[in-house]
Amino acid sequence: MVTDYSLGDIITLKKKHPCGEVVWKVDRIGADIGIVCQGCNRRLIIARSDLEKRTRSHKKPE
Repeated sequence: MVTDYSLGDIITLKKKHPCGEVVWKVDRIGADIGIVCQGCNRRLIIARSDLEKRTRSHKKPE
């Protein structure tokens, strides 16, 4: 099943970023998903299929 991602969604990944943060924010949608680390503001582009495997939780903004 394909997960629906929207701009501004908050994603918690299974593994920590080197800065120690696990919370990321979606800032680009397409075949690849752009995410921004909420600890150090590092931007990462990751394939949708890889992101689905690495995601622990996914919250929509209110």
